[in-house]
Amino acid sequence: MSTRRKVSLITLGCARNEVDSEELAARIEDAGWDLADGADGADVVVVNTCGFIEAAKKDSIDTLLAAHDSGAKVVAAGCMAERYGRELAEALPEADAILSFDDYAGIGDRLDDVMAGRRRDAHVPRDRRTLLPISPVERSASGVATPGHASFEGRSAPDDLPAGLAPASGPRVLRRRLGGGPVAPLKLASGCDRRCSFCAIPAFRGAYVSRPPAEVLEEARWLAGHGVRELVLVSENSTSYGKDLGDLRALEKLLPRLAAVDGVERVRVSYLQPAETRPGLIEAICGTPGVAPYFDLSFQHASGPVLRSMRRFGDRERFLGLLDQIRALAPDAGVRSNFIVGFPGESEDDVDELAEFLTAARLDAVGVFGYSDEDGTEAATLDGKLDPAEVAARVEELSSLADELTAQRAEDRIGSRVHVLLEGKTEDGEPEGRAAHQAPEVDGTVRVRGAAPAVGEFVTARVTGSDGVDLVADLT
Repeated sequence: MSTRRKVSLITLGCARNEVDSEELAARIEDAGWDLADGADGADVVVVNTCGFIEAAKKDSIDTLLAAHDSGAKVVAAGCMAERYGRELAEALPEADAILSFDDYAGIGDRLDDVMAGRRRDAHVPRDRRTLLPISPVERSASGVATPGHASFEGRSAPDDLPAGLAPASGPRVLRRRLGGGPVAPLKLASGCDRRCSFCAIPAFRGAYVSRPPAEVLEEARWLAGHGVRELVLVSENSTSYGKDLGDLRALEKLLPRLAAVDGVERVRVSYLQPAETRPGLIEAICGTPGVAPYFDLSFQHASGPVLRSMRRFGDRERFLGLLDQIRALAPDAGVRSNFIVGFPGESEDDVDELAEFLTAARLDAVGVFGYSDEDGTEAATLDGKLDPAEVAARVEELSSLADELTAQRAEDRIGSRVHVLLEGKTEDGEPEGRAAHQAPEVDGTVRVRGAAPAVGEFVTARVTGSDGVDLVADLT
């Protein structure tokens, strides 16, 4: 009978956190623990928290409290834990430990401490950008802990790894899949060197660090060996990939190699910065077989003055020009973006400028978020703050417009042929999946009529209808 203790691992937030959790899962099992499906019966619940915006922080706190109510020991990890450290520990005595990213390599020891009742002082947060050299090309040898970048490099992988972990004789990837399905995120890099005035992420995620191409390819092969058919490349900023490796065209070179991995049929790039989306990268995404012509562009606004206050590039004309470049190469390319409204100093004219951009841009998916102050950001100190009721009204107005426009964009696709990765079934039992212009969870789905192919298969279908951003298609 097994005497291994059990850990439940809960992941909140973005796909980057999912990769970090799968590294933690591998480390936890390597340390002699079993992973439990839920809090019931678990000795410890580890919550990989999100600390990006107020709603995410509240969700993280609620999840930690619910885990405490289960009777298990509770550990907070992830972005919120890294960002607030000792402050979180003092405000949340229900948590038995608050872990920094620096604790991940020793997660087994940290869990042993929790089970033995040994309290460790939570870390005092610091700006993780200061831990790495200013020069990007000097960062790879720094040895700073970077979640989602670890491997068994430099030591032998265990011979008795549980199912889902890389064997000693194969790719030595420090990752354990926590979910099934034919799609998986693959981390390109961590951190960010940009200084957007509203964003706190660089301070707790650190400066930009790319993963070496060989390491990314090794993990891609490992994922393909575990049934993954679509790779979603994630980072804080994928367009910067390779700058610290001395090659600004590293992503363009990597994409064909990833698409050629046996078993992988589609590669999708996410988190593109408009200021860094160069012509060569556009050509690689639009013209490489097996790479989805899909552009997750972080516009954030379309008014030049607001964008300058955000410390960001662009305006309505420049962004429309970028979209023209993309559609000249791939007319049916998928494009999504997020926008912040109610930024300090935003005028009604600025809102009108954004509305005009949305109307002209023909985006497939749009997220509209109201501005709120984030601790430690430049924007929190700016004058011209808007009343929360006005911010909410602007969010509602632009969200309604975005819903209308994205529904029209989906309707425009009626009659086109789409290549759909099947991922499940609708409530009516019909196969459902995503086309090339649809990323997981955020961009809508395609309901495929006419047959019952298996999950994980790609099918070609003709779009016959739409419902909001979702499509209906018949097998061809």
